Amino acid sequence: MFKLSEIKELIKLVDESSVQELEIENEGSRLSIRKPGKTEYVQAAAVQPQMIAAPQVQPAAVVTEAAPQVDTTSHLHKIVSPMVGTFYRASSPEAGPFVSAGDKVVEKTTVCIIEAMKLMNELDADIKGEIVEVLVENGQLVEYGQPLFLVKPE
Repeated sequence: MFKLSEIKELIKLVDESSVQELEIENEGSRLSIRKPGKTEYVQAAAVQPQMIAAPQVQPAAVVTEAAPQVDTTSHLHKIVSPMVGTFYRASSPEAGPFVSAGDKVVEKTTVCIIEAMKLMNELDADIKGEIVEVLVENGQLVEYGQPLFLVKPE
């Protein structure tokens, strides 16, 4: 079985290298680490060109320009997952969530649990502020570096 410190170190090494995927087996345990955004290539067969009739063109409708997208979260701090695992908002199914939108947190406030390889890892806030949004659902699988909470810093 892998120790949490070993897993964290392997994640850090993969993150800092050009390696896209790492798979290790040790004493009957298997660990697989993949970088997000891995590109897979598919070979497509060449297609013979065919004559296609031009579609009937209808008169153009009036098009209004949409307002450009503005990133309204740039001033917010993201608490991210330090590992791949399952996200839990509470310590048990009967308990209330550690934090919800509107709650104040400090640097050592537990915000969630990430379960990885049957180990429950409490995740603490790394900033003092107010939880603005919880970005993932309870029981959802999360990836390394995935944003979990948005926090308005104080």
